Amino acid sequence: MPAPDSADPFGTAALRDGIVAAWRSSPTRLREDAATEADYVRAGYRDRVLTELAQNAADAATRAGIAGEMRVWCDGDALHVANVGEPLDEAGLQALTALRASSKKQGVGQFGVGFTAVLSVAGEIEVRSRTGSVRFSESRTRDVLAEHDLPVPTSGIPALRLAWPTDTAPTDGTDTEVVLHLRPDIDAQGLLDRFRDEAADVLLELPALRTVVVDGHELTRTEAPLPSGLHDVRIGELRWWEYRGSSARWLVPVVRGRVRPVTADVLRAPTRSDEELSLPALVVADVAMQPDRRRMLPGGHLETAGEGYASFVAALPADQRLDLVPTPGFARSDADHRLREAVLDDLRSRPWLPAADGSADLLPSRAVAFPGLTDELAEVLADIVPGLISPALCTPRCAPALAAVDVQLIGPARLAELLSGHHREPHWWNSLYEALMPLVVDGVVAEELASLPVPLSDGRTVTGPRTTVLASDLPEVRDLALPWVRLVHPDAAHPLLVRLGAGTVSAADLLSDPALVAAVEDADLDDPTDDTPATLADVVLRLVTHVPASAVPRELGALPLPDAQGELTPADELLLPGAPLAEVLVDDAPFGTVASDVVEKYGADALRAVGVGWGFTVLRAELPTGPDHNLPDEDLWWETVDTDPDTLVAVRDLDLVDEDRWAQALALLASDPATAAALADRTGYTAWWLRNEAILDGQRLGRYRWADDTTFEGLLDPCTHPDADAFRSCLAGDGLDDLDLAQTLLDRLADAARHPTPAVIVAAHTTLARAFASGTVEADAVTLPDGVRAVSGAVVDAADALIPDRPWWAGVIPPDRLVTGAAGTASALADLLDLPVASAVVTAEPTRQGRTTTWDREPAAVAATVMTGAPLPKGRLVLHDRLTVRCSGALTGDHDVSWWVDASGTTHSTVEGLVPAVAAVSNAHAVAGSDGTRS
Repeated sequence: MPAPDSADPFGTAALRDGIVAAWRSSPTRLREDAATEADYVRAGYRDRVLTELAQNAADAATRAGIAGEMRVWCDGDALHVANVGEPLDEAGLQALTALRASSKKQGVGQFGVGFTAVLSVAGEIEVRSRTGSVRFSESRTRDVLAEHDLPVPTSGIPALRLAWPTDTAPTDGTDTEVVLHLRPDIDAQGLLDRFRDEAADVLLELPALRTVVVDGHELTRTEAPLPSGLHDVRIGELRWWEYRGSSARWLVPVVRGRVRPVTADVLRAPTRSDEELSLPALVVADVAMQPDRRRMLPGGHLETAGEGYASFVAALPADQRLDLVPTPGFARSDADHRLREAVLDDLRSRPWLPAADGSADLLPSRAVAFPGLTDELAEVLADIVPGLISPALCTPRCAPALAAVDVQLIGPARLAELLSGHHREPHWWNSLYEALMPLVVDGVVAEELASLPVPLSDGRTVTGPRTTVLASDLPEVRDLALPWVRLVHPDAAHPLLVRLGAGTVSAADLLSDPALVAAVEDADLDDPTDDTPATLADVVLRLVTHVPASAVPRELGALPLPDAQGELTPADELLLPGAPLAEVLVDDAPFGTVASDVVEKYGADALRAVGVGWGFTVLRAELPTGPDHNLPDEDLWWETVDTDPDTLVAVRDLDLVDEDRWAQALALLASDPATAAALADRTGYTAWWLRNEAILDGQRLGRYRWADDTTFEGLLDPCTHPDADAFRSCLAGDGLDDLDLAQTLLDRLADAARHPTPAVIVAAHTTLARAFASGTVEADAVTLPDGVRAVSGAVVDAADALIPDRPWWAGVIPPDRLVTGAAGTASALADLLDLPVASAVVTAEPTRQGRTTTWDREPAAVAATVMTGAPLPKGRLVLHDRLTVRCSGALTGDHDVSWWVDASGTTHSTVEGLVPAVAAVSNAHAVAGSDGTRS
């Protein structure tokens, strides 16, 4: 073999001669070469200058076993692209000029074909290498065609078919340098800018290249293995995570530690092709491509590129894995469709979904997603829903991706169904409700959870919150059996249940439930095998401690409780051991003693709340309408009530007090604030009953007066009981409360052994007369004694008594015969006592003539009106020096008086009598109408 010519080390002259000879012998060959080159430039390798030269640089570095570097810059109209690595050799040059052949045993593409991309920007191209340099020239090729009389093909000059040697060496530090003398219409700076934009893609696609410098802007590719098996690839400020499979490399951009899925890209094999993809990651695949590497070869096995994609996804952080699942959509190309299906098949067939409990990754077909799942809910449902995936992947955003790989999505309704039949501690259910609470954002979700299981206080678990109720004030009550209501166990109670339709009740609501009252009333006290009474007692006695005593329905007094002998007895027929009430009741009172173990278990307060006695029990009923409270003589009390009270407050069992023990009973009533309050209501049932029925020292309580009340002093005895102040309303007042007090006053007015003062006598008569006038006392309802009390204090025969129906009669009736009340009561008093009024049985007239005048003419009369403040009477006035009236009838004799009114209505008076006359005459006229007599 001849030694290479140092001036032409690659034998370009021989190559030119052979090619020209071929063109001359076959003009068709010339046209084919020109057309092929033109097609590559205009179609196959358009806009791929940097990519093709970068591929050559990467191949050269690979063959040399070094990290590739490529530098791009402009010098005038010349674009320089230099690289390190294996330099140009003869075989390489032959490939450049042959168009159809490549000398590469490995690397990217077909060396000679891709190089045609340079013709898109230059017609004069130099390839400078440390082993020799060549030049491709469009102008010199044109000259050769002319020299050999060959026509210029219509498609253009085949500039890369003929090469000429040059002696220009590559730039220091590089092994090969391509110099493109740009066409006049090419913007050099714009070309550099485009190259700079493409540099990152070039470094990403061609790992053999480590550094690309474009116009002084350097980008370097670095990579580092990650514990997950991925590689962290960085190019400048950009970052990717890379997975290396058997047939492809997968890369996804990473920004601040999170993957940022791509929305559109192309198949890279390894450089960018025209096969559009919609996958969320970049793929650099080993796929057979057409010579221009823009399209896949028909029959290419693209599906193998999807193998291992699931491993790529599994290596990502758990909360980012679904970001790389292709979601449903239209494929951008046939390659996109095939690769998407391959990727999804790989994802469906391998475990990569993170489990909620932190165990091994799950296969999609065995995984379950619950939209909105939280860490708290996942923890609660760990052993309820097998295959539950991480909460981070259960957001609404993840739903399309989960559906794409056939993960089972369950909603609230399905969850409620899965929970059915499970029996857990109430605290567990409460944790479940707390975890579900944020998910119930509307009525739709609430309806789906309508069959959610709910634990009850009695140990049962029922379906559906709507059939249950929550106690608002029973946080510490546990294991409470309420057969008549579905009460949620306090440890499970949660606001979610209310949102889902559960009711809310208080202890008072539970106690007042008609079903409970009916159950108490229907309890069989005689069946020792029936545990219903014990269950009811346990429920009620535990509930009553949470409500005020006034809120406990009186019907619960029928609650059966064991007495000291073990017999079941209604609660309101039992007393607590040592109850002071037992000391004041009759010996045969229908009360037993509650069993001591019941007291120890539930406490005295709970038992008293349901009617078990200690002291007297107070009944309290809101808005009562009649005598239906099982109180003694209640119907009689209702007759005294003008309007129904808002609340009936009454002490029970007063009728069972022993008559000889009322002093103790009253002390007991006064000592208890609840009963003492009932005593203070004078118009209430308790005070009314005690006034009429309680016996203290042989007489009814209502016949005593309070010690400081002197209204009926001398007629009614003062109550000396030490607690009299507490039951003052139960004593006689200053009026008549009932008929018996009227009879007592009548009898005691006629009792000579009593010594009331004249003022008390008048007050008592006044009270009796007004009671008669108002209808409180009727004449035929009382028994009149034989004697009556005169104002003098004497008890006289009724036949001798007179009632002054006009004030002037008091001046002639002797005090021992005078029976009177306050002004205006004479007629009513006379009718009640069946006594005559004086004007009806006595006639009286002045015995002497006086001086007749008129009121307004007498200075003394006018002065009297000033002194009394009374109006000046009208009419005649007869003045006497001495005034004597002569009486006949029931009263006889002459009587000296200071003033008088005769039968004609004329006033007679002495000067001394004018003052009382003015006052009396004015008052007489005022009350004449009310008394029913004529003045």
